[in-house]
Amino acid sequence: MKKITQITALVLALTVSSGLMAQRKLTEATISYDIVINTSNSSPQAADLLDGATSVIYLKGTSSRSEMISSLGTQATIIDGKSGDITVLKDYGEQKYMITMTPANWKQSNKKYDGITFTYYDEYKTIAGYKCQKALGKLMDGSSFTVYFTKELMPANKDFQYLNKNLPGLAMQYEASLGKTMVTYTVSTINFNPVPLTKFDLPKSGYRVMTYEESMGGGN
Repeated sequence: MKKITQITALVLALTVSSGLMAQRKLTEATISYDIVINTSNSSPQAADLLDGATSVIYLKGTSSRSEMISSLGTQATIIDGKSGDITVLKDYGEQKYMITMTPANWKQSNKKYDGITFTYYDEYKTIAGYKCQKALGKLMDGSSFTVYFTKELMPANKDFQYLNKNLPGLAMQYEASLGKTMVTYTVSTINFNPVPLTKFDLPKSGYRVMTYEESMGGGN
């Protein structure tokens, strides 16, 4: 009986160990999301402007750079993993803005996502080669969104995707609002090659520098 108990304990330990090993901590990766307009909620003009838009996330340690690339231009959000400071770069042709944010500013700008609760479903699909589970996120205002996430990948710092930060893994497909337009983000590729440190460098010139308060109309 003692031997059987020992074997059972060993099998259980190996199973738990295997599950832990299957989850990869994301400290270095480039994640590309394709963006699709939810046509029932978007106008033709919005669909035209965002046609073919992509979102690219660069992760290095606890730092991240998130880029939204569309026909309008590029918007990048850089999070310094050491200081927690955030810089938003808006590059729309002649209009170039650099908005500096503190961790408190970042939290304030994402306050609508505070208190999100997730309900998990026994529904799965494969995205970019990863098994993904379905979840329903519910916001404090009563609105909700569907997300598929994988437990196989766990970012070292999930502040780059605030609405999904409390998921036990990486969001591989999710719904979100972009202005008044609802869109769906779906991972197309994940590259684990080293991310150059230059990706997190801030431009020295060419941008109008503003604080978060100024960008919200609170400055002089």
